[in-house]
Amino acid sequence: MNTILKHRITAIDFLRGAIMIIMALDHVRDYLYSGSFFYDPLDLTKTSGILFFTRWITHFCAPVFMLLAGTSAFLTGQKKTKKELSLFLLKRGLWLIFLEMIVVNFAWNFNITFPMFFFITIWALGVSMILLAAIIHLPIKWILGICLTIIAGHNLLDDIHVAGNSLPAFGWSLLHDQQFFTWHKTVFLVGYPIIPLMAVMPLGYCLGMWYTADYDTGKRQKNLLILGGLAIVSFIILRYANVYGDPVKWEVQKNTLFTFLSFINVSKYPPSLLYLLMTLGAALLFLSFTEKLRGGVVKVVSIYGRVPMFYYLIHIYVIHLVAIVASALTPGQDWKIWILTKPIWFTTDLKGYGFSLPVAYLVWIIIVIALYPLCKRYDAYKQSNKQKWWLSYL
Repeated sequence: MNTILKHRITAIDFLRGAIMIIMALDHVRDYLYSGSFFYDPLDLTKTSGILFFTRWITHFCAPVFMLLAGTSAFLTGQKKTKKELSLFLLKRGLWLIFLEMIVVNFAWNFNITFPMFFFITIWALGVSMILLAAIIHLPIKWILGICLTIIAGHNLLDDIHVAGNSLPAFGWSLLHDQQFFTWHKTVFLVGYPIIPLMAVMPLGYCLGMWYTADYDTGKRQKNLLILGGLAIVSFIILRYANVYGDPVKWEVQKNTLFTFLSFINVSKYPPSLLYLLMTLGAALLFLSFTEKLRGGVVKVVSIYGRVPMFYYLIHIYVIHLVAIVASALTPGQDWKIWILTKPIWFTTDLKGYGFSLPVAYLVWIIIVIALYPLCKRYDAYKQSNKQKWWLSYL
C-alpha cells in the first residue's frame, strides 16, 4: 500500500512540477522577450515556429493544474469527512481569490495604487474550489455527468456577448467572455472566465478515484492511456471537421508547418472544448507513461510540484524584479517603466525593451534553477510541520 501511495504521489507531483516549470517560461517571455511588446506569438502572420511553441506549450499549464487540484482534493478527502473537506475547499477558495486580487496582482504590476485587477489563473482556481466545495456532496456519477456536459456544450455560448462597460457585461465576462473593463479609471481584465474551467477541477476530483491506495496500478495506467488517447483522437477528429468545439477555425497556411500550427492553435480564453481535449488528454497520457518512472529528474521536478503555490507566487516577483534590474543596467532604459499603469501587453512604451528569445530562455532556466533550493527547503518544512494548519493554504 505504501509503495502504491508513494508512486501515486510521485506521478502527480511530477506532472504538476513539469507544468509549473513550463509556466515560468511564458511569464519570462512576457517580461523579458523584446518581441512580446510588438505582437502576439500565436499570430501566424508574424510569429516563427519556435516562438509559437514557446507560447503554445504553456497552454497546458492552467487546465492541468486545475485537474490535479481536483485530484488532490479527492485524496485530501480520504482523511476528512465530506463536511470537513467542503469547509476546507470553501476557505481555501476564498483565500486564493484574495491572493489573486492583492498578492498576485501586485506582483504583475508593482504598482501600489492598484490601477488594474486581473481575474486570471488563481482567481479561476479559487472560484472552482468554492464550487467544488458544494458539488462534492453529489454522487460521483452526477459530478462526472455535469462536468462532461459543461465541457462538451459550453461552446454553444460562443456567440453570446453582452456589449458595453456595464455590470451585466462584466458578469457575463466572468462566466464566459474574456474582456477588459474600466471603472473609475481602474482596469479590470477577465482573463479566465469560469466556464468551462469550473468543470475541470471536479473532473480531476473524479479522477482521484483511480489514485486511492488500493486501486490497481496496472489498471490505473491502462485507464489513463485509454482515456487520454480517446481525448486526443476526439480532438483530431473534431478539429479536422472544423464544425464545432472552437470558435476559431483552422486554415491552410503558407506551408505545412504553419498549417499544423493553425490546426493546434485553439482558443484559451475561455478554454474551448478542443483546447481541453488537447491539454487534458495529453496530461492523462503523461500520467500513464510516467506511472513507473523513477530517477533524479523525476525527484527534482517533483519538488516544484509539491509546493506549487509557493513557487507560483515567488516566481512572478522574481521575474518582474529581473526585468527591473535589466532595465536599470541597460543604458537609455528607465526601470521605473516597470511600475505598470496599464496591462503589460498594451504598454506601448515598452517597445524597445527586452532581449532576444535565446536570452529569455536562458533567464528562464536560471530562475527555475535558482528557485529550486527555496522550494526544496519549503517542502521539507511542510513535511516536518504537517500539524500547522496554515501550511495547507500555501
